[in-house]
Amino acid sequence: MSAAPDKWRPSLGLVIFAVLATVAVLPLVGLFFFRLYDNQLIRQTQAELIAQSRVLATIYAQEVTARLDSGLTLGAEVPANVLPDPGDQVTPIRPALDLTANDLLRRRPDALPAPHPAQAGYVEIGARLTPIIRETQKVTLAGFRILDPQGVVIAGRQEVGQSLAHIEEVADALHGQYRATLRNRVPDKPPPPIYSFSRGLGVHVFSAMPVIVNNRVAGVIYTTRTPSNIFDHLYQERAKFVLAGLAVILGTIAIGLVFSRTITRPMRELIDRAARIRSGDREAFQPLQHYGTREFAQLSHSFLGMAEQLARRSDYIATFSAHLTHELKSPLTSIKGAAELLQDSFQGKSDSLTPAEERSFIANILSDTRRLEAMAQRLRELARAETLPQNERTELAPVIADLRSRFPASRIEATGSLDRVIGMSGEKALIVLSHLADNAVRHKAGTIRLEAVDERTTLKLVVSNDGEPISAPNRDRIFDAFFTTRRDHGGTGMGLAIARAVMASHGGSIRLVPTYDGVAFELQFPVA
Repeated sequence: MSAAPDKWRPSLGLVIFAVLATVAVLPLVGLFFFRLYDNQLIRQTQAELIAQSRVLATIYAQEVTARLDSGLTLGAEVPANVLPDPGDQVTPIRPALDLTANDLLRRRPDALPAPHPAQAGYVEIGARLTPIIRETQKVTLAGFRILDPQGVVIAGRQEVGQSLAHIEEVADALHGQYRATLRNRVPDKPPPPIYSFSRGLGVHVFSAMPVIVNNRVAGVIYTTRTPSNIFDHLYQERAKFVLAGLAVILGTIAIGLVFSRTITRPMRELIDRAARIRSGDREAFQPLQHYGTREFAQLSHSFLGMAEQLARRSDYIATFSAHLTHELKSPLTSIKGAAELLQDSFQGKSDSLTPAEERSFIANILSDTRRLEAMAQRLRELARAETLPQNERTELAPVIADLRSRFPASRIEATGSLDRVIGMSGEKALIVLSHLADNAVRHKAGTIRLEAVDERTTLKLVVSNDGEPISAPNRDRIFDAFFTTRRDHGGTGMGLAIARAVMASHGGSIRLVPTYDGVAFELQFPVA
């Protein structure tokens, strides 16, 4: 197997650390989304200015209405499409400023001298409203300007008597249309560098609310305010943000511990087991101390089971090779010795062998050759027996019929669930039963009995005979490869080993069962 290319690869711990670091940094990434929050704060500020302006506009309209008889002059007539529908019970003005859409104007232009001074009646109204707007400003921190129908300031902390009619939003309001704008402002001192995250810190919200009396403009409530500072808001909510930060840190630590316990730790232990198994440590097949997750438990069980099976297989191959070498050595040595003696006799290098001796040596060679052929046949059967089954199925009845034809001299009796389909091919089932029948015949059995019992998930088949019983010392060795008590009669000692290999490869089993007379084996066939 070719090795993986030698290049740098991150460790699992490094990957987990990177993931956790990313999770921990995600809240900081939210700083770059301050502009979205800025927009919300700006609209909140506009909504507050609309509410405050509307209250002052109502008071202003009442004052103007009460003085119409004294000769107050109203401003422009409000277009019909601007006036609210008389049938509407509510006519809300919804905040619509959008910082993300670049609705940002230059700084507000300075006030200009008024072409004409305000009428005395409007000046009187401004004087009456001045205390109200000052008290309101203390709480709301908003700036108020009250304008007459010509745009002249009649109330406010500054610019009284000057005109603001040239400002865009004021001009629209003087024609009956509500208008709000965002304008740049110059801060009193340079803001900290972190303030660059928030675009809303350098703007003012301006709101121009027209005052309508008798469908004509009686004046304008002009208000302004700096939107709420997102950093001030964070400072005010600092306790919550500290708790949120601690929660993120603790959550990251908790996730790291979970990853370590459920993934990193079991994986490192599994890697250590693999290294120990590779070095030949048989104690490494023990279960892991901690699995972490169901998938790791399944992976470790499968891996350790596979490794243990391969180790057993390796031991089996080593043992089998040793036995096979020993078994092949005797007939090969005998054949070689007999052949050399015959060769020396034919070449006159030694005393000539008698015809009887030559026939004896040739008979020994042929006998050992037949033994080698039988052993080679058994090895082929063993190799075929250990191949994995693939959708194999058969019934026992036709297999037993073939068994009777193969051993015509033996009496074979079969009863029970012979029509039950088993998960094994007829050829392999016949190999198993043939070896059992051959052993019975070799040990002078006259009758072979087969009794099949359906056990739902398996089919139990008891194969018994009335031949010579197996001695107690040999009972534990009969399934060992090359073990035989009839080597002189051509036995290879592989018949029962082949039968067990066939049963095991198909998920079945075979065992010797105690009996008072003869020999009995119990076979468990998997049901198809």
